Amino acid sequence: MLTRRDLIAGVGAAALCSHRAYAQDYPSKPIRMIVPYPAGGGTDTLARLMATRIDTELKQSVVVDNRGGGASQVGTQAIATAIPDGYTIGMIDSAFTINPGLFAGKLPYDTLKDFAFASLVATTPLVFVVHPSVPASTPQELIALARQKPGMTYAVPGLGTPVHLAGEQLRQSTGIDIVSVPYRGAGPSIADFIAGVVQITFATVPAILEHVRAGRARALAMVGDRSPLLPDVPTMVEAGINGVDAALMFGIVAPAATPQPIVDRLSAAAAVSATTDPLRSRLQALGFVPIGSNPEGLRTRVVTEIAKWSKIIETANIKPN
Repeated sequence: MLTRRDLIAGVGAAALCSHRAYAQDYPSKPIRMIVPYPAGGGTDTLARLMATRIDTELKQSVVVDNRGGGASQVGTQAIATAIPDGYTIGMIDSAFTINPGLFAGKLPYDTLKDFAFASLVATTPLVFVVHPSVPASTPQELIALARQKPGMTYAVPGLGTPVHLAGEQLRQSTGIDIVSVPYRGAGPSIADFIAGVVQITFATVPAILEHVRAGRARALAMVGDRSPLLPDVPTMVEAGINGVDAALMFGIVAPAATPQPIVDRLSAAAAVSATTDPLRSRLQALGFVPIGSNPEGLRTRVVTEIAKWSKIIETANIKPN
């Protein structure tokens, strides 16, 4: 006589076989990759580069669908609520892990429960820079100067952005008194920094590289990995500063109920795409650090960063406008 446990096991095995058979035929039509931002930004650029390489791996086209709005919440919710058949995926970035702390209890999705995690595609270090008028050539010198002259200003391209939180990490880990000056976007914040209106900022390598090379900004350290584009600039850890690790992260996710064999196929395609030439070299030239993790690698990164950013946001009492 079949027991209830036997029946449940049989149903589970049948479902697994069905998922595996489905995955063998996947993909049989174009895949939509939602980007929770308008076209043109760094996340969109990475998504389009990945899409053109993933479609080669999967032998099916990957079409980018930009869904901006709500500090990335509109597009992220669209990923969470899509049909979980592997034909809608999404490119997420650091906002995915910052928003749970910034909008605690108010997000229209559950960041850990409503998504299947495929691959941590890449990270991007930030460059810790000062205006040339600031007499500091290392992070340690800047910290000493800030202790002598409290109230130094740093440019922030938006509330709760990695740049904003990098400054908060610096303030909280060193005890210095620096004042954030908010702007609407990276363009205006860097423009005022270059003009000397503010003294400090953090920026992505592509955004600040030419200014550093031209002497309009002085690079003190990398937040994250070293960059081959600025090979002589040490990391914050190498410079003796711990606790500032606001490097940007980018990953590929799908709706939560997407069959695991399909998630695994997406993960493998993303990993190969990010870590092999010609795309790997292209990403490095744009300031990205290609990674291409397995699903657990992305999940682990997301869990770790949510906890980290939630603590920084709570300590700084950062509230969304």
